[in-house]
Amino acid sequence: MTTLHITVGNREQLREETLQFVQDAEAGERSEHDEKTVIQFGSYNDLVDSLTPLRLELIQAIAEGDPQSMREAARLVDRDVSDVHSDLKHLEVLGIIQLEDGGPSGAMQPAVPFDRIEMHIDYPLVDNIDTTPASA
Repeated sequence: MTTLHITVGNREQLREETLQFVQDAEAGERSEHDEKTVIQFGSYNDLVDSLTPLRLELIQAIAEGDPQSMREAARLVDRDVSDVHSDLKHLEVLGIIQLEDGGPSGAMQPAVPFDRIEMHIDYPLVDNIDTTPASA
């Protein structure tokens, strides 16, 4: 399994890292171990809206409990099936959860393709900070 890297803000840095990754891959300088999955949120609010505490609990319950259906996933977190279904669809769009065919009676089986989530949050406290040194 792999680690999911979640970042917030600093789109320019992600752009530069992506371009470097492509250049290295084209030059044959990358191995499978260098690959990583990254989800970039535009703002802290986007992150908080998408990865609520209930959704994080659901992700962990699925990773640990390996439910065979959405209904079973809802039981793991003691929540309403329709609410869990909505959360799973949202997490699937983000690429955090996979919904696979093959559960009992054709049920969609949720799966987490990661064994770890790492988050990096760039949260500037002041806009437009001038980082050039002041002249004496």
